[in-house]
Amino acid sequence: MHIRRSSRPLLMPDQTEPPAAHRRTRRSRTGGALLAAAALLVSACSSGSATSSGGAAAHAALAALPQATPAALASYYGQRVHWRSCGVPGFQCATLKAPLDYAKPTDGDIRLAVARKKATGPGKRLGSLLVNPGGPGGSAIGYLQAYAGIGYPAEVRARYDMVAVDPRGVARSEPVECLGGRAMDAYTQTDSTPDDERETTALVDAYKGFAEGCGAQSPRLLRHVSTVEAARDMDLVRAALRDPRLNYVGASYGTFLGATYAGLFPERAGRLVLDGAMDPSLPARRLNIEQTAGFETAFQSFAKDCVQQPDCPLGGKGTKPGQVGRNLNAFFEKLDARPIPTGDADGRELGESLATTGVIAAMYDEGSWAQLREALTSAMKENDGAGLLVLSDSYYERDADGRYENMMFANAAVNCLDLPAAFDSPDEVRRNLPAFEKASPVFGEGLAWASLNCAYWPVRATGEPHRIEAKGAAPIIVVGTTRDPATPYRWARGLSAQLSSARLLTYEGDGHTAYGRGSTCIDSTINAYLLRGTPPTNGKRCS
Repeated sequence: MHIRRSSRPLLMPDQTEPPAAHRRTRRSRTGGALLAAAALLVSACSSGSATSSGGAAAHAALAALPQATPAALASYYGQRVHWRSCGVPGFQCATLKAPLDYAKPTDGDIRLAVARKKATGPGKRLGSLLVNPGGPGGSAIGYLQAYAGIGYPAEVRARYDMVAVDPRGVARSEPVECLGGRAMDAYTQTDSTPDDERETTALVDAYKGFAEGCGAQSPRLLRHVSTVEAARDMDLVRAALRDPRLNYVGASYGTFLGATYAGLFPERAGRLVLDGAMDPSLPARRLNIEQTAGFETAFQSFAKDCVQQPDCPLGGKGTKPGQVGRNLNAFFEKLDARPIPTGDADGRELGESLATTGVIAAMYDEGSWAQLREALTSAMKENDGAGLLVLSDSYYERDADGRYENMMFANAAVNCLDLPAAFDSPDEVRRNLPAFEKASPVFGEGLAWASLNCAYWPVRATGEPHRIEAKGAAPIIVVGTTRDPATPYRWARGLSAQLSSARLLTYEGDGHTAYGRGSTCIDSTINAYLLRGTPPTNGKRCS
C-alpha cells in the first residue's frame, strides 16, 4: 500500500492558509507515489495470496501486553527527560533510549528524539498531547515545530504540552538510509508502467537496487522499525513524561500507530483522535485496490471541478469525468514516449512517472487543485514540465539541492516489515492488473506495479493483518472523510467497528483527513473531546 502520511498541515478556523513552511508539503503519501508509492501505502503490503479480508490472520486480534512493566525494561521506563534548547524558539528537545529489540533488551539501544512546546495557559494543564502526521516516515518533530505547536487551536495548546517523538528509523530518531540523491533521482524516474520485458526488468532492478541500498546502509535497524515497536516506544515516552495515560492525535498512518498503541496498552490509552483512519485487518492486496479506488474517487471530484474552471486543460464544461481521465492518460502516454523539459538544474525531464506522482500529490488536498491545473496547462500546452516536477519533488521531499529527506526510506522499511509483500512477481502483478484498472482507469496500472516493491525487501516481514479491539480503552474518536483519496472512508468504518470504544466521526467532503480543514463541526467536536473528554455520539456526521 502507499499511504504515507498526512503531511498537509491543519487549518484552524482563524487560519486561512498553512504556515509557509508547509505549503509545499500538503500530501500524505500514497504508496510512494508510484515507485515510491508502492512502498508508501501504509502498511502497504500484505499477504500475496490474500485477496479478501478472510483468513485466520485477518481475524486474529492484537493482544494487549501485561500491565506490569517487565524487569528487563525497568531502566527504560525509569528514564527522566532532560530538556534542552533545540534552536527553534519556544520548543525544547530531548533524547530517550529504547531497546533495539524488545524481545532482547540487552542487545543494544536505539535513540529516540523527542520535542515539546509547553502548555501556554491559562487553564489547568491536561498533560501531554502527542502528535504524529503519518507516513510511515513523517517527522513528528518537524510537524510539531512547523505546525502543530503553533497552529493547533489556541485553547488546546493552552492546556496541553504539545509533544512529538520521531518514530524509530525516522528523521532524528536514527533514520533509515538507502540511496543518495542521484540514485534516488534515477529511482523516481523509473518507468512504473512497463510496456515490455525490458521495461519490466528495469522496474524490478530499481526495486531491488532500492532494497539493497537499505539493507547495506541500515542492516540492523531494518529488522526493528515495525509499528508495534514504534507504539511500544510511545509508551516509554509517556512514562518519561510522567503521564498516566497517553493523549494523542494521529493522522493517516498515524491512526494505525495510535490504534496499535491502544491495542497494546488499552488501560493507558487516554484521549485518542485517529484522523484519516486505516483498517489493520485488511490484507494488502485488498488495501491496495481500495486505496487505488480512493484515488479514483478523488480524481473524479477534481475532474468535475476542473471542467468548470476556465483554465482546465483536460476539458471544458460538459466534459464527463471519464473523458477527463482519458485525456490525462493520453498525456501520460505522450510523456512515456517523449519526456518534456523542466528547466531542472540536474537535467531531469518530466516523464510519465514523475508526472503521475505530481498529479497524485495534488489529490490529497483540494487546495492544490488550482496549482495542478496550472502545472498541467504548462506541461500540456507549453511543453514545460516544471510545475508538475515541483509537485512531484514536494511529494518525495526532495529539496532544490537534490537531497531527499528520509521519508521514502523509512516508509518502505516500516511497510515492508509490517506486512508481507502484496505481490511476489511481475506475473502476479499482470494477473491483477484488470482489478486495479477497474478500480482506477487513471492510476490503476501504476499503483498495481507499485505494489511489487516489498517483494525484494532484504528483511522478512514480521507482521500480519489483524484486528485491533483495545478492550477496556477509554472512548477513541475515529475520523473518516467520505472522499479521502489515501485512506478510503470504508477504512474508518472498519477500524471503528473493531475498536471496542470507538466513536466514528464522519466528514462529508474531499481531501485527506478532516481535523482543521475548516469544518466548524469537526473541529469543535474534536476540541471538546480533547479539552473536556466529551466524545461525540457514534456515527456523528459533519460537512
